[in-house]
Amino acid sequence: MTDPAIDESTTEDSFIDAETLRERALTMLVTARDRTTLLTSCVEEPDLTAQHSPLMSPLVWDLAHIGNQEELWLLRTVAGREAMRPEIDGLYDAFEHPRSERPSLPLLPPAEARSYASEVRGRVMDVLEGAAFHGTRLTEAGFAFGMIAQHEQQHDETMLITHQLRKGPQALTAPDPDPVPLFTGPAEVLVPGGPFTMGTSTEPWALDNERPAHRREVASFHIDTTPVTNGAYQAFIEDGGYENERWWTSEGWAHIRKHGIRAPQFWHRDGKQWLRRRFGVTEVVPRDEPVLHVCWYEADAYARWAGRRLPTEAEWEKAARHDPATGRSMRYPWGDGDPQPEHANLGQRHLRPAPAGSYPKGESPLGVRQLIGDVWEWTSSDLAPYPGFEAFPYKEYSEVFFGPDYKVLRGGSFAVDQVACRGTFRNWDYPIRRQIFSGFRTARSAGDA
Repeated sequence: MTDPAIDESTTEDSFIDAETLRERALTMLVTARDRTTLLTSCVEEPDLTAQHSPLMSPLVWDLAHIGNQEELWLLRTVAGREAMRPEIDGLYDAFEHPRSERPSLPLLPPAEARSYASEVRGRVMDVLEGAAFHGTRLTEAGFAFGMIAQHEQQHDETMLITHQLRKGPQALTAPDPDPVPLFTGPAEVLVPGGPFTMGTSTEPWALDNERPAHRREVASFHIDTTPVTNGAYQAFIEDGGYENERWWTSEGWAHIRKHGIRAPQFWHRDGKQWLRRRFGVTEVVPRDEPVLHVCWYEADAYARWAGRRLPTEAEWEKAARHDPATGRSMRYPWGDGDPQPEHANLGQRHLRPAPAGSYPKGESPLGVRQLIGDVWEWTSSDLAPYPGFEAFPYKEYSEVFFGPDYKVLRGGSFAVDQVACRGTFRNWDYPIRRQIFSGFRTARSAGDA
């Protein structure tokens, strides 16, 4: 008999025929490249080569880096082909040159970067056409193609962050999420204590830090039904949250005092109302949207002020994946099926979070909403390996980041594509980072008032 405490959703990809896998890989690669093209064609060349923040690379670096990684893994490693441009490998090695140095490098100019990425993609299409999807761990179920599609989408999100930091007029447009009635459901949900399966050993394109599936014991806790909203966060500000040291860790207090932080990034006060800058447009901060562009220290301080705390990573995943009726851990809060537009705000379909309480079809079995999409959610946990972790296919993806310097974020944002977002997907960043599309929800232990 299978122990339900270590039961996770299983996928059938190992049994899917090669043509279906080929079509899936093709769709994900094309979707990513279409988005890359949009993000690098909507501005003029000076905006592509400029560094809009020392925290970010020039857009043209990301463009060529995407092509270089695709060549390294799919053409050289999988297909065994000769290097196309070995002399540029060092320029686009993310670990060799920090972002602040990249504008001074002899980078490929925009036209040449586009040509290089396009030529790589053309050759990759030939490799994909003849791929067998078995034989090695890298090729099994198309993992290498999925890894590259995820990599490109992760850089697309990074480039979208650069667009948010960029000064000047609006360059990107997208329709707003559908309006919804003000959410009047329960403020929090009880997640029963007990074991559940965290991580995955069956998701074919899951990355190394998501593996393997393992048993976790989690005590009963309450978690917010929706992410914390701008309106709720404004109450924290108006109550002097940024002026009262009692709500902050010592590191957080030192950080906000040193940098004069008094509100989420991109907010400013205009008389009695808060305004924000969003992709080149200044607008009134919408009270019912999840708060965005807050660092871990701000999220933690708000939670303390509210008499609560940030959920642990394990608590977040149990709320998102555990089905108490079956004991299974599902791929997503709504089940095992891939995300659809009615489930979550993903893929840069909109350029903002949807109002709190949106996507009722995407809620978890316990009734928690918007766990996937809208905003990355800070957790209280440091990034750490799961029991039995094995770095694959290279240590620099996850292993070098393990430790207390990085806090885990879960759930994805409106800027994340579905290929790089699932119930097991783990993101991480320094607790000071605010330019990312980060928000949060709070929790409390079941015995707390």
